[in-house]
Amino acid sequence: MTSTSALTPTRAQVKPFYFNTSAHLLRITQQKANSLSEFLDALRECQEGSIFQHSFRTLQEHHFIREGFSNDFAHWALSACNEPSLAEGLASVDVREFTSVSELRERFVQIVQSFLQRNPDAGKRIARETFYFCASDTVVIPTSFVAHNLHEFAEGVRGVSVHCIHHHFIEARLRLKLMSNDFSQWLYEDLGLAETARQLNRIDIYTVTLEDVREQIIRIVERALT
Repeated sequence: MTSTSALTPTRAQVKPFYFNTSAHLLRITQQKANSLSEFLDALRECQEGSIFQHSFRTLQEHHFIREGFSNDFAHWALSACNEPSLAEGLASVDVREFTSVSELRERFVQIVQSFLQRNPDAGKRIARETFYFCASDTVVIPTSFVAHNLHEFAEGVRGVSVHCIHHHFIEARLRLKLMSNDFSQWLYEDLGLAETARQLNRIDIYTVTLEDVREQIIRIVERALT
């Protein structure tokens, strides 16, 4: 059996991992849509915060749902517009593939635009309910959890809220501008645990809840501790 200290490289100073969470004040913007044509126009013009809110933030708001679509755009396309193929296309967008909101927006625009080119009449039909483009103001809040080593990191992951997990594991991708997350970056850069970092980064955030994500992170880290 290998000790924890043997797995953690000897460094002059390891940067502690500070677990933060975030609070979001939701607001309705000026953009709204009553049809798919209006939706496409609004999708092109809305602020980046709306794209973020209806895709990245949706994963936190509906973290306890194991089934259903992964973003608000897909939900509306199905429930309000009765367009299952469009909904599936929008739901297929994986936010982990994007490091900028503008690129993510362009992907959504391409999907809706392509659908309306194939189904021009669908764009004119009035939806059952209006889609209101929302955005949120984010405030980062520190928690009492700090990790100086792998054991403390595991304890921190156990103790923080799912909002903290979302903040570091999902939202961080846009902040880092990398195909990664805060947890993996710290494990790799500060503890030198490249394989553990890679395993965390491969966790599927779409087929499980955030509590499941927490449990998977803990299992991966515990394997590195043994």
